[in-house]
Amino acid sequence: MKELMSGNEAIARGAYEAGVHFAAAYPGTPSTEIIENCAQYKEIRSEWATNEKVAMETAIGASIAGGRALSAMKMVGVNVAADPLFTYAYMGVNGGFVFVSADDPSMFSSQNEQDNRNFAPFARIAMLEPSDPQECLDMTKAGFEISEEYNTTVMIRTTTRVNHGQSLVELGERKEVPLKHYDRAMGQTRFDAVPALSKKLRVQLEDRLEKLREYSEKSDFNFEIDNGSKTGVISSGVAYTYAREVFGKTVNYLKLGITYPLPAKKIQAFADKVDKLYVIEELDPYIENELKKLGIKCIGKDILPAIGELSTAIIKEKILGEVEEEIDIPKDKLVPRPPTLCAGCPHRGFFYELGKVKNIMITSDIGCYGLGGAAPLNAKDTCICMGGGVGTGHGAQYIMDKKGEGGRAFSIMGDSTFFHTGINGVINAAYNKSTEVICILDNRITAMTGHQDNPGTGFTAGGEATEEIDIETLVRAFGIDRVRTINPHKLDEVKDALKWAGEKNELTVLITRYPCALKKYSEEDIGEFGPLKNKFYVNTDTCIGCKKCTKTGCPAIHFRTTEKKSSINPDMCVGCSVCSQVCPVKAILPLEK
Repeated sequence: MKELMSGNEAIARGAYEAGVHFAAAYPGTPSTEIIENCAQYKEIRSEWATNEKVAMETAIGASIAGGRALSAMKMVGVNVAADPLFTYAYMGVNGGFVFVSADDPSMFSSQNEQDNRNFAPFARIAMLEPSDPQECLDMTKAGFEISEEYNTTVMIRTTTRVNHGQSLVELGERKEVPLKHYDRAMGQTRFDAVPALSKKLRVQLEDRLEKLREYSEKSDFNFEIDNGSKTGVISSGVAYTYAREVFGKTVNYLKLGITYPLPAKKIQAFADKVDKLYVIEELDPYIENELKKLGIKCIGKDILPAIGELSTAIIKEKILGEVEEEIDIPKDKLVPRPPTLCAGCPHRGFFYELGKVKNIMITSDIGCYGLGGAAPLNAKDTCICMGGGVGTGHGAQYIMDKKGEGGRAFSIMGDSTFFHTGINGVINAAYNKSTEVICILDNRITAMTGHQDNPGTGFTAGGEATEEIDIETLVRAFGIDRVRTINPHKLDEVKDALKWAGEKNELTVLITRYPCALKKYSEEDIGEFGPLKNKFYVNTDTCIGCKKCTKTGCPAIHFRTTEKKSSINPDMCVGCSVCSQVCPVKAILPLEK
């Protein structure tokens, strides 16, 4: 049976068919839907971990104990998970272990464009690179077989277009795999990474790689298409599908599905058959450099860009010299659509007031609240990594204090980011007597990646009720006394809290607590925050056209230039009342229900 699936859905299906017992991840585009779909299969225990390192560690634990385990993350998450990854690569596996690194060429939702193919030779683990959803399923299934047969961690490297692209996928049945035996003697001889044992495991790692090289040479995932041409193309991932679309049957192809270890003999044999050889790959010249090490002449990044994702148009222009005609659309017909906080976002009122505070530095990180840096709010100075705002703020605060100019660092993070890695920075701030102001914006969900649960929501990835971790209680347990929780929709409360935070040069924590505007209100939400509010409208007789309401940056508000009056789109308004509180003449009023 065939079914239309995205790459992420197909990876989850592949895990199901492979008999996977355990899967863990932290949400991150473009990988998020993998665990969401794993959770649809009752046979797979699927969990949202607090961060990628914990996700990988829990999956490794399941593998050591004898189960098949999967971990998934976006590419920057592998940086977080690198510590356990590199060590487990030495150890081999018990139950099969596969992890997915979802890369993001062109940085559609990421802070950098790192090419995680480099992790495979760095860690010396097998790497598979699917080009479409069918290969996502097939390679995930095969990954567990490879993992157990060759005693290796297996990395599935995808990119945004593979993760989110859809095609028909041939489905199979689940293969139930018995849990493997484990005893403590195995642990002490294989999984206890003390230096004496690791030295032995290091030698075994190289032996394992030699066997993987032999497998790569004969694997059907590395295949050739001979069209009788004297021009050859070597490619992998989604770039292969672009190449096929551009060149059709006019060139020969070597499609590499196993990109570490690469099949050196197969590559050499293919190169010997052609007069001109192109390597078409996104981001780093990863395959190209390996060919050059083999002494093979090829054309790659000297004409193709090493920045951003590829496309058929780019390949046509750079290799064939064909420039696709662009459709000329008058710019005045294009409506600007900058990324912005949603109408009714609980972060808006906080950023509106924070942006007016003088002599501060605002250190932020990854999440919806990162959009607070956009105009007209302009409430962000830095963004480095998950949980990075509080550490950055601590270092900045020390230098600001040393300057003696009275400046203050305000460090921003969300609730899910607090549990991810922000908690470490908060503990560090308390331990090292920081004087920064830490702002934890709790919107009761992991919002930016699509409303995944976290330790503060009271529910697991599978929707089971669980312990709800209270952020304020945790913060106070770190020995921080100056803590205040506020409702960010009440601007007077926000303003007062910001003033209070600046009154003493001591470590201070402000927690805003209100559900994401797109989150469906649970009974608990209604009990704590009240029922959904009335929508608002502008009384045009009273409005003076001062545009103050537009300074909140709410997408539901627009200014009518002809009438010189503000207007609120009732289809977008959720009744947060921030604009009403900002209006100096009380022209914004609630609609009658």
